Amino acid sequence: MPKILLVEDNDMNRDMLSRRLIKRGYEVVVAVDGQEGVDHAREIKPDLVIMDMSLPVKDGWVATAELKADPATQSIPIIGLSAHAMSGDHDKALKAGCDDYDTKPVELDRLLAKIQALLA
Repeated sequence: MPKILLVEDNDMNRDMLSRRLIKRGYEVVVAVDGQEGVDHAREIKPDLVIMDMSLPVKDGWVATAELKADPATQSIPIIGLSAHAMSGDHDKALKAGCDDYDTKPVELDRLLAKIQALLA
């Protein structure tokens, strides 16, 4: 069972997404801010991280860059998530180190396809 670290500060988004991922056979560990996400990733070494880009304490841009700079976590695929679908955000996420990027509200089938592609 692949382990996904979901880094999301919004209770409703976190609950909805984690329940849907668990239902599809993934083990889900959650973090509520960027620093907790970095700490959990280093501790549990998930198979994949879903990182909200707008987070308290440490935003997703900085947290992603930290994980990709650390040899212990740099190979973990990261999907960046943002409600702000501004032009250039996709490129900005990739430059920060995200392996893929998606927008909110989450379209589950599209996100699952990205997860499966990165875990393959």
